[in-house]
Amino acid sequence: PKGNMAFTGKYEFEGDENYDEFVKKIGLPSDKIEMGRNCKIVTEVVQNGNDFTWTQHFPGGRTTTNTFTVGKEADMETFGGKKFKATVKIEDGKLVADFPNYRHTAEICGGKLVEISTSSGVVYKRTSKKIA
Repeated sequence: PKGNMAFTGKYEFEGDENYDEFVKKIGLPSDKIEMGRNCKIVTEVVQNGNDFTWTQHFPGGRTTTNTFTVGKEADMETFGGKKFKATVKIEDGKLVADFPNYRHTAEICGGKLVEISTSSGVVYKRTSKKIA
């Protein structure tokens, strides 16, 4: 793994691309689609070597936390709330995880957290700016 993967920090949602097309593709119910649109999610990442705690704080107090070690299978939760097992890998300085119906990558790019989810050719990109 590259040594420049400093993910630790707090990031606030800044913008996204292809949200509607993506969430329909992965079968998110319409109430969840509305809830997630332009949602000011704050993502908090604590990285300790290859160990990560990845927490998403949603407006209204709901949080989702995934704890994982790179290269080891972990119990995870999708943003639709489904539980599954995944092994997070590092490829080219990005964290990569295969969710049940999409592939998710995360990287730090120019101080921003850039997350890309791909499902059957639909690419959803979410950018968050560092706030702490």
